[in-house]
Amino acid sequence: MTELMTIAFDIETTGFETEDELTVIGFDSAVASRVFLNTGGTTPPESLAERLNETFQAPVQLSLHDSEQDLLTDLATFVTATLRQRDAKLVAYNGERWNGGFDLPFLRTRHCRHGLEWPFGALPYVDVMDVFETRFNTSNDSLSGVCEELLGAGLNELDPFSDSREAVSAWADGRFEPLVVHNVADIRRTRALMALAERYCSKSDFSMKSLDPIA
Repeated sequence: MTELMTIAFDIETTGFETEDELTVIGFDSAVASRVFLNTGGTTPPESLAERLNETFQAPVQLSLHDSEQDLLTDLATFVTATLRQRDAKLVAYNGERWNGGFDLPFLRTRHCRHGLEWPFGALPYVDVMDVFETRFNTSNDSLSGVCEELLGAGLNELDPFSDSREAVSAWADGRFEPLVVHNVADIRRTRALMALAERYCSKSDFSMKSLDPIA
């Protein structure tokens, strides 16, 4: 598994129901973060991208999209032109597990609602939450909780939200900067935890699945 590059991802949404929409999706590699922001037609400050790169040490590439459909269309281009060209695995924290998860089921629903093809079919996927539930002794199964217990408070200090549900109201209020910062904090925590797990766990401890619907 270590021969595959880790690409951690996480999403933000307007809520958790079938009719809710995708507001942010971010991807993180060892080189940089790539974030797609659905502005809902609102114009963010021109300095948003610059301020984000002042906040984080590794660069953040941000693109703005007027609607969810525009975001998903450009996301497909990014996945095809960039992610599929690498020897990479997608990694999320509670993104999709045998008994549930959030990110991938939500993304499938939104692609379906817009009549768009599923873009992730050629990529392998690992849910890092499973590893920390079964192979580490932790007292908190949240991303921030596990991260603080095993890696310290550093990455958590980047996050402006104490609860991920704050991302819903932030988007509704047009507070895009803390929303994107929260997303980047999540994807960087996820990638850091995957790196930690690969240091201490056997390859057989990771459950890797294909995201190809016909596999």
